[in-house]
Amino acid sequence: MKLKSRLLTAFLIITALPIFLITLAAGTIVRFQANSIEQTYDVKSDTIKLISNPLQILSRLTRGVYNEIVITSKQESERFEDETYINYLNSELKGKYSYIVLRKGDQIIYSGKNENLEYIKGYLPKYGKYSTDMEGGMYIDTKNPFLLKQQDFHFTDGSEGSIFVITDVDTLVPQIRSSAIQMVCSLVFVVILTAGVLIIWIYRSILRPLNTLHAATDAMKEGNLDYSIEGDPEDEIGQLCVDFEEMRIRLKELIEVRLKYEEDTKELISNISHDLKTPITAIKGYAEGIMDGVADTKEKQAKYIKTIYTKANDMSVLVDELSFYSKIDCNTMPYTFTNINLHDYFSDCIEELTLDLEVKNIEVVYRNETDPALKVSADAEQLKRVINNIIGNSVKYIGTRKGLIKIQIEDIGQSVKISIADNGQGIASKDLPYIFERFYRADSSRNSTKGGSGLGLAIAKKIIQDHMGNIWAESEEGKGTTIYITLKKCKEVTEYE
Repeated sequence: MKLKSRLLTAFLIITALPIFLITLAAGTIVRFQANSIEQTYDVKSDTIKLISNPLQILSRLTRGVYNEIVITSKQESERFEDETYINYLNSELKGKYSYIVLRKGDQIIYSGKNENLEYIKGYLPKYGKYSTDMEGGMYIDTKNPFLLKQQDFHFTDGSEGSIFVITDVDTLVPQIRSSAIQMVCSLVFVVILTAGVLIIWIYRSILRPLNTLHAATDAMKEGNLDYSIEGDPEDEIGQLCVDFEEMRIRLKELIEVRLKYEEDTKELISNISHDLKTPITAIKGYAEGIMDGVADTKEKQAKYIKTIYTKANDMSVLVDELSFYSKIDCNTMPYTFTNINLHDYFSDCIEELTLDLEVKNIEVVYRNETDPALKVSADAEQLKRVINNIIGNSVKYIGTRKGLIKIQIEDIGQSVKISIADNGQGIASKDLPYIFERFYRADSSRNSTKGGSGLGLAIAKKIIQDHMGNIWAESEEGKGTTIYITLKKCKEVTEYE
């Protein structure tokens, strides 16, 4: 989920959820209190009316008795002088938190509840000043509030009389207090619940991945680059985790490459030190032989000088090869690409190679199956370096046996494939994937007389890659090795003359 959607959802949780829960809780409490009131006071009405106008409830409590009082006052008012009848009316009101007060003139002659009589007496309306209907009543807001209904009549002696139905409002206070407490508790509960839901949701969706990310950064600071994290790419934080994971993988690869480079550099320095030490030791020995008079004849002196010259040339080749690899590895090697006729180019190369290899008892077999007019775009000098490096490598590992090197060129559509095969000692399968890596030697022993810096095939691979081609090897130990090269053909092929 996007961060924008998360914020919108959080807003809805903060607003809509409390409103919904408070409404639900309030409705439940109101309904419960309404049921309680209906059962307590035996009144039936709409829930909202019961809660919004509680005095109506008290008025309805005494409606039946008050209705009888009104009828009696109009038809048989003399019954109000009968104490038995008054007691009867009062008993009907007793279970409804109400009682009867009878006044003759200004004197109270009957009260169904003696408590606070003098206090209430002062609030009773004068005769004829106030009258109520069946549903109404007069609310007296005092320290002890009450609701009264008044019906005026005349006694048999003609004096004015008033009968009151008084209902204590205090009976509603406990239930109102209970409702208020329940409402407050519900509000607190809803706020806590909303906050809890929001915190859990934020923690799971935002803070948890951030904590995971923080743990990953701490692990990386300690050098642990294997601490993997996962994220949902559908949201910003998850995408950040995905990007961080990609950065971790890339950083780990770069560090591994650097460590490998440092290891290879150390090995290179060790190898070069050995390869330089061998000719230097020879040069030093032959030079000392000349200075000490060991070479006491012109023939010996000439032989010693020739050996010194050969060893110096070996050192020069090694240094040049290292310098050249440094250039192509840093992509500072300039190439001069031209359209080379493959048939003519390889014919010249094979002619030159044949002369050199015949001396070493190595036969060269060459076959070109491409169109004689076929051309490739290449740097002639660097392509020749590739061929020389590959064949030079083959010569080193053919040994003293009768050597055979086969060179074949094929047309494979948009490219040409060049294969150079030998019958040397071959390469072990465990070493084959690494032979094009810089400084790598299948024969790791520096006591080998084969020499070399381990850069030849690495240089060949880099040059071919810069030509937008491919290079790979196949080998069978004890039978020989084949190196394959592919190069892109020129778009235009001129007619062969």
